[in-house]
Amino acid sequence: MAELPGGDIPPAEGPFLFASDLHGREERYLKLFSLVQARRPKAVFLGGDLLPSGTLLFGNSPVCGDFLEDFLLPGLSRLRESLHDDYPRLFLILGNDDPRQAEESFLRREAQGLWSYVHGRKSPLGRYAVYGYACVPPTPFMLKDWERYDVSRFVDPGAVPPEEGRYSVVVPEEERGFPTIQDDLVRLAGADPMERAIFLFHSPPYRTALDRAALDGRQVDGAPLDVHVGSIAIKRFIEERQPRVTLHGHVHESARLTGSWQETIGRTHCFSAAHSGPELAVVSFDPANPGEAARCLL
Repeated sequence: MAELPGGDIPPAEGPFLFASDLHGREERYLKLFSLVQARRPKAVFLGGDLLPSGTLLFGNSPVCGDFLEDFLLPGLSRLRESLHDDYPRLFLILGNDDPRQAEESFLRREAQGLWSYVHGRKSPLGRYAVYGYACVPPTPFMLKDWERYDVSRFVDPGAVPPEEGRYSVVVPEEERGFPTIQDDLVRLAGADPMERAIFLFHSPPYRTALDRAALDGRQVDGAPLDVHVGSIAIKRFIEERQPRVTLHGHVHESARLTGSWQETIGRTHCFSAAHSGPELAVVSFDPANPGEAARCLL
């Protein structure tokens, strides 16, 4: 797998593009639109944290609404008009920085054919099947719309339990502290074969090159913080079920700290498009030959 420097466009071996953690940065989206225009990929995947940071306003989120209505929808509509039949399948999920109150808008706009919203869903893509899952293990942040206990009711030092945080949508009290990522993945995948499965996650798998956070030497109440902040449940799921490709984001600095944006777990190729710099990170991959994937910074 290769990483290409500067603004070089990856070679055309891969018909799919993956980006994540754009956080409403319009310049990043415009770069992505230009790349799609030039490359005409068959599919594009967006791995969460798509909206401007800090848009959570309980009851209403006008900044979020303005971004969707004034920028993202018009931009994608123009791209579809330009590409016509070459407009790619666009699969997306939200992330832990995105208020869940925006989910209704993404679902409603799905009918326009600009994207497929796949959190908790399975969607066909030619010979492949795309599965989406947005939730992450508990974090220190207070917004808990997309947080779940991982495999048990354990919370890392410094993290806030899901039932003690805030939600942008109404969630019954009994549902705030009990669902786990592990249980959700069992329900999502069922008994489906995984040989041609592509999983679009927001969280990376635990203790890999993709979940390394800049927490070295930090402590909370005398307890050292784990520098790996990914999901144990996602790691176990990949080890046990072996989907063909998994896509991840969430931990912006992981590639900078580990020197790698990819990990191989058994037969599964795992890619991260999270990035801590000002550029847009884009992974180009062909699910028929994922070992030849490339990442570029634009």
